Amino acid sequence: MVENFLYEYAKLIADFPEKVTIKRQELGENFVEIIINADKIDTGKLIGKDGKMINAIKTVIIGCKAKDNTSYRVTVKAIE
Repeated sequence: MVENFLYEYAKLIADFPEKVTIKRQELGENFVEIIINADKIDTGKLIGKDGKMINAIKTVIIGCKAKDNTSYRVTVKAIE
């Protein structure tokens, strides 16, 4: 559910939506890292000025913790 939301949201923001991919890594029993891979140009858009965009995304993801008791870490990486 969270991965689908992030994937669709990142595609809307990105200039190159076909390059956006999402990877989920289980780091612990109730801890997941979600990595958003995007074009170099799009990483700046996904992070936003002073990190405001990524912080807003993380705030929405925190709401999902209430449903499934899983903590999420969201990371944005550039595709070389």
